Parts: sequence; structure tokens; C-alpha cells
Amino acid sequence: MHNKSKGNKAPQTSIRMAANPQLSHSQLLQLKRWNTPTVYNGWEQITGHNSGRDGFNLEETRDFMPQMGVMAGYAVTLIIEPSDAKHKRNLTNAWQEYRRYVASASGPKIVVVQDLDKPDIFGSFWGEVNANIHRALGCVGTIVDGAIRDLDEMSNAGFKALARRLCVGHAFAHPVRWNCAVEVFGRKVKPGQLIHADKHGFLAVPEEDAAMLLEAARFMDSNECSTVIPAARGASGRSTEEILALINEAAKKFDQETRRKFRKRGEW
Repeated sequence: MHNKSKGNKAPQTSIRMAANPQLSHSQLLQLKRWNTPTVYNGWEQITGHNSGRDGFNLEETRDFMPQMGVMAGYAVTLIIEPSDAKHKRNLTNAWQEYRRYVASASGPKIVVVQDLDKPDIFGSFWGEVNANIHRALGCVGTIVDGAIRDLDEMSNAGFKALARRLCVGHAFAHPVRWNCAVEVFGRKVKPGQLIHADKHGFLAVPEEDAAMLLEAARFMDSNECSTVIPAARGASGRSTEEILALINEAAKKFDQETRRKFRKRGEW
């Protein structure tokens, strides 16, 4: 993590390259075909982490552009403190160095921003100008544990935002540290982590799980669509006992298929 600099020099940055190759653009487009809960269903089958408390946001988020659907990309990280004017005075090169970091990272990118003022809100890093600048640098959206403003203008820029709330001003929003681990909505996120996000929240995929995520999500969605969902929708005209038997049999098949594929129990 960068230390706060002294004088007029911005914190030095060095991009951390992921040990595993990133997914192709085609794979990311396929991941966007499912909502984040469906991707989570696949992730829980392949991860060695605790799927009951790891990976996803622990606090409520708000998707301010739900009409844009899912966003998927790799995290570039930033820390801000809009209440404190000294950052703008002391870190005079911060904007240039921060933008160079963002531009140098592999995309598509999602800017994950920790606001040190939490739980207070004094100003927004995001607005019409910053949304357009980051879009030009290959970013598709942001997850910010703070506020956004210029909502319509950000939407027009095609820049999606998950945030806590809206606000009026920018206060002293300024890059403080970047390319470091951040914590947003109760979840720690590292630079380069694969992020999948929509109106439900977000999943920060552990690096070792990314390569298998698409196949797992596709399988679990197909498994549901060929077992428990048609069983439930085929209940018309049947007795209660017939419906229960049909659902129980479908759930058994769902679990069998999940165990066969992943050697883990399925949700049903």
C-alpha cells in the first residue's frame, strides 16, 4: 500500500500483475449474460473459500444504473478522503500519476473506491467529467463506498456505478492512494481482481477461481433450468402430493448432477 507522500510528490505506484492470465473479452461477455447471483452459484462450487461470508459485499449497495445490467471487469483501486483539503495541497501530482496507473492496467476495468470518510459523506469523486475520463481510459464503471453525483450525465457516459448514495458536491475529492488493497461495503478488494456486479451487489472473485468461473456458472444455470425450475413450473393441474414428489425428485437430480460435476452438494 502506498504511504501518504510528503511535499508535492504523489505516492509512487507500481502495477501488480496477476499471476494467472485474465479472461478473454469473449469470456467476460459470456459472464455478463448471467446476473451476479447466478455467477455466485457457480463460484461457490469451485472455490476453496467460505462461500457463506467471502467474496461478496457484506453491506448493502445501491445500483444507480440498473438499466445497464451487469458489469464485469478487473479492479483498479483508489482511496479518497473528500473531507480533508490537505491532500489536494500536498499531493499535487496525484491526478496525473493516478490516471497513468488506471491507463496502464488491463481492461475492462472497474474502479473500486474506498472513501475514508465513511460513514459520513462530504463529497463525490464521481461526476460527469470523471466518468467520461475514466471511460476513455477503459473503465466500465465503479464501486464506491461513498457517493456519486451527476447521475444522468454519468449514465449518458455509459459509466455504471454502485454506491451508497447521491450527493451534491465534490468537496476535496482527490486521489490519496491507489493500486493498493481497499475495503468497500465490508469486502476487501485487491488490484486486478475480477469483479462481477449488478443490482444485487458484487462478487470479488479470488484470483485462483477466475479461470473456472464461466464454466461453473454456465453449468449451474443449466442444471437449474433442466431440473428444479421446470418441475416447479410444471405443477399446473397436479395434486399437492404429485407436485411435492415432482419437486423432490427434481431436487435430487439437481444435487446428483452438481455432485457429479463438482463433488459438492448443490443448493437444492
